[in-house]
Amino acid sequence: MIKENQKHFNRLHVVLDAFVIIIAYFIAWIIKFLFLDESVGALPFRIYAAAILPIVPTYLLLYYLFSLYTPKRVQGRRLEMWNIVKANTVGIALILGALYLIKMMHFSRELLAIFYFVNILLETGLRNLIRYFLRSMRKKGYNLKHILLVGYSHAAEEYIDRIIANPQWGYKIRGILDDHVEAGTEYKGVKVLGRIANLMVILPQNRLDEIAITLGLNEYYRLEEIVALCEKSGVHTKFIPDYNRVIPTKPYTEDILGLPVINIRHVPLTNTYYAFLKRLMDIVGSICAIVIFSPVMLFSVVMIKLTSPGPLIFKQERVGLHNRPFMMYKFRSMEVQAPEKEKTRWTVKDDPRVTGFGKFMRKTSIDELPQLFNVLKGEMSLVGPRPERPFFVEKFKEEIPRYMIKHQVRPGITGWAQVNGYRGNTSIRKRIEYDLYYIENWTLGLDIKILILTIFKGFINKNAY
Repeated sequence: MIKENQKHFNRLHVVLDAFVIIIAYFIAWIIKFLFLDESVGALPFRIYAAAILPIVPTYLLLYYLFSLYTPKRVQGRRLEMWNIVKANTVGIALILGALYLIKMMHFSRELLAIFYFVNILLETGLRNLIRYFLRSMRKKGYNLKHILLVGYSHAAEEYIDRIIANPQWGYKIRGILDDHVEAGTEYKGVKVLGRIANLMVILPQNRLDEIAITLGLNEYYRLEEIVALCEKSGVHTKFIPDYNRVIPTKPYTEDILGLPVINIRHVPLTNTYYAFLKRLMDIVGSICAIVIFSPVMLFSVVMIKLTSPGPLIFKQERVGLHNRPFMMYKFRSMEVQAPEKEKTRWTVKDDPRVTGFGKFMRKTSIDELPQLFNVLKGEMSLVGPRPERPFFVEKFKEEIPRYMIKHQVRPGITGWAQVNGYRGNTSIRKRIEYDLYYIENWTLGLDIKILILTIFKGFINKNAY
């Protein structure tokens, strides 16, 4: 069934990858020496042809190490493409290192650069074609994975909902076993077949690919018993916890000398490597943005000075990473006011405190540009949840569950909530939902996506007063 098919499919996939690597390499050679450079180069073709012999197995091993031969049923395209990029980046680094060690200085580095991009493009295309083919087959009823659920719970219903909504995954639920729900009861076409004790009777009669344990929280005392029964069958078993209503987050497990520990929330930016990458992007990005927007900032400085008495820069205390306060910079868009009033008042529509040029700055987000210096100082990031004043932080943390989670990362000039329309006078609760999604699902690609979306729909803000 699926297991046997998966083995044969993986072998075929490896062969296809080998062909793609060879094709990409020789396409790079053709582009380099027949289109970009008419001369054959310092090395003959046979040297370049021989180089493919160690390259192919090295790349195939890297693809394996970067999880590119795992089942594609629920693996996201972005994650797969990112793994392809990482594998190819490491591959090129290894090739360059080997060339340095054997002192082959005349081997074309341009060819390797072309190979890097062509191979990523072809590998991504191949995997998308395979993905499309497999999903088409599954929609027609082929290559299905048959599953039995053990335990009727909220988790079981949510699991069924997701499988029904995604037929391309190729999952087929054969039924549910439960001791407290009457046999014959249905949920969206999936029937309760009988009691959990029937598991050892049902298993020999059905060619199951997986057993999913979906016990309710009040039945977790039976978990050891159920796992023992499932493992006797030799069928792959997975556990779907019923804690979404208790811990509505994205937890992850870690091993501490054999003791499994569940972390309530997964925050990728607690990883030193990811935090370094994001900080590097913030430094480079803020410097580039300061240079690019310097004429706009200079124009704003002149207009503020000409249209309203008072300081050019407005400093306001906000709460940042790890609940630490910092002074956030903005171009002053309001008349000078008493600090006590400024700390506790929202800006409303047609607010008389806003100056004429200030309205333009707020609508176009020009007033936010000085925050690039906050980014450079490390108090903010280019992308992240928007920071709030201490008065409102104290207010919202009592009213909105999980509000304070946003302070586990640096606040940003723009964010996932803002590019989805939650800026200014909009729902704080919805804004927090988007902030939590960003915190738990952060990738460098998501940051780049948000920055691009900010350019097209983040600067002009209809809710900015």
